[in-house]
Amino acid sequence: MSTDEAPEDGGDAENTADENSPRGELREAAERLEEGATEVAGGFDERIVDLLSWLLDTETRARIYVYLREHPGSTSDEVAEGTGLYPSTVREALAELHGEETVTRTKREAAGAGNNPYEYEAIEPSELVEGVVGEVQDQLNTVFNLDAQLSGDGGSDDGDDPVSISVERPDDED
Repeated sequence: MSTDEAPEDGGDAENTADENSPRGELREAAERLEEGATEVAGGFDERIVDLLSWLLDTETRARIYVYLREHPGSTSDEVAEGTGLYPSTVREALAELHGEETVTRTKREAAGAGNNPYEYEAIEPSELVEGVVGEVQDQLNTVFNLDAQLSGDGGSDDGDDPVSISVERPDDED
């Protein structure tokens, strides 16, 4: 029997191919690619969480934000389950994020009587960045104007600060 023919015992020829056969090498290469893609995706997610941790103050809040961007309309229990965080931690962070207008919430419509939990949705990343830009710009201008503040000039109040940051949204609204 050649290696291209199915074995007579009804087994799968692909499963009987050894690692050195063309099918075995292809299967092994596909497995390596899949493992590599999973590692890259995981690393990418972690870099996003690290960056968002800086913007949102904590890794917990960053993980919640990312989860809500991927799963809008989730309840606090769904966020806790999806992120692996404690439900009480998620509820507290969601309350803070809602207060800061980083997430919005609406009551979930449920059939019948009972508790209708809130559904949460995270704001767009461009809105998140816009919210932080003014604060960062003010802090950078304070540093640039440090000498004037220390000398008693009070800094630049004429609106002529050295740092001006602008954020442009993608052209998806044209």
